[in-house]
Amino acid sequence: MRDTIFAPATAGGRAAIAVVRISGPGAGPALDRLAGRRPAPRRASVRRLRDAEGDPIDAAMALWFPGPASYTGEDVAELHLHGGSAVVGRLTEALVGLGLRLAEPGEFTRRAFEAGRISLDQAEGVADLIDAETTAQARQAVGMLEGALGRRHARWRTMLAEALAFVEAVVDFPDEDTPDDVALRAGGRIARLRDDIRRGLGEARRGERVRDGYRIALVGAPNAGKSRLFNALLGRDAAIVTPVPGTTRDVLEAIAVIGGFKVVFADMAGLRTADEPIEREGVRRAGAWAADADLRLWVVDGAADCGEWRLASEVARAGDMLVINKADLAPGPDTRDAAHFAAGVELGRLDVSAETGVGLPRLRAALSARVAADLTGAEFPAVTRARHAGLLAEALAHLDRATASLEAPELAAEDLRLAARALARVTGRIGAEDVLDVIFSSFCIGK
Repeated sequence: MRDTIFAPATAGGRAAIAVVRISGPGAGPALDRLAGRRPAPRRASVRRLRDAEGDPIDAAMALWFPGPASYTGEDVAELHLHGGSAVVGRLTEALVGLGLRLAEPGEFTRRAFEAGRISLDQAEGVADLIDAETTAQARQAVGMLEGALGRRHARWRTMLAEALAFVEAVVDFPDEDTPDDVALRAGGRIARLRDDIRRGLGEARRGERVRDGYRIALVGAPNAGKSRLFNALLGRDAAIVTPVPGTTRDVLEAIAVIGGFKVVFADMAGLRTADEPIEREGVRRAGAWAADADLRLWVVDGAADCGEWRLASEVARAGDMLVINKADLAPGPDTRDAAHFAAGVELGRLDVSAETGVGLPRLRAALSARVAADLTGAEFPAVTRARHAGLLAEALAHLDRATASLEAPELAAEDLRLAARALARVTGRIGAEDVLDVIFSSFCIGK
């Protein structure tokens, strides 16, 4: 028999209310021992809790959820009591004395998954919702919890099952009256599925960036004003600002919320040819972070006449932004030259003064629009974690091989089955019955 677990469902420390959840075959007897009798299912009742010696623990609200109609699919009890550490500690001692054990992290949700109450992607949605820091993260996590990602993968599952049905009809039922080209008929379905999965992988960055943060790198020559602009965008003194070139040696990250999305800004060493080993490493790290960023703000000292902007311009890509800093000063030749270069590589341009705040509202608005445009899509993203992307890439590779071997149905069928297993590891919802149902309904085998 499976053991019974318990855990506080609320944060520790001093609070008005603490919630303790119990799940497993011993939940009902434990509730009887503590509360005298269990309440009616799914109805809250006030009970006085007592330990094994009969001493009062607290007056609590008790709820009873008999399985399988519960979160974990098992018998579940909830106790809502006063949130003092001493009260929760005494209840913990009483539950351990009854033979229950403290749950491992995520064990309630794992039991819900194992009982079929939620799919694997929904379980990940639970974790993401708990960790959500922005409205966009919460919205995406709720979508996963409500099965949006699972529904998208279910469409792929249906397409895969239909293609596999055509191929396996030839392999498993060679004596039946099936069309000679039945395996080749699967080719169109596989092609559509491959295109859909490629599109899903193409938007993988969108889902991951909503969850982990949209990355914006501030790049430029030393003393272009990157650290001061970094502080201005964050609204606090996160980076040290001095007139000494090379003050920033390492990559400094800070999180902000823009338009409801999590954004990770990075201030970094000025990009230039460096002789000193520590500065060389700082420049290398800056280049690596900037290369992986979703957007680069190329910061140029608009009052300068030194041409140092040229090395930093090498990391700029079409769609990035040229930020001419020190717009409160008279423009120098670097403004003209950098702007001319930016126009040739399709960079947007904004003039600001990180010192006085001139142009900062326009820059913030432009960043908000850009982040929203990059992270908002018409359809729920097919990937929100690196795990999903890896499994979709694996499924796509098997589909590519299946396409190349359709003239040998046994080989194609094996690759389609492997693709199905890869998809199954995303949501946990695909099996042999899906394929058999399509086979028998499509070909009337065994009539």
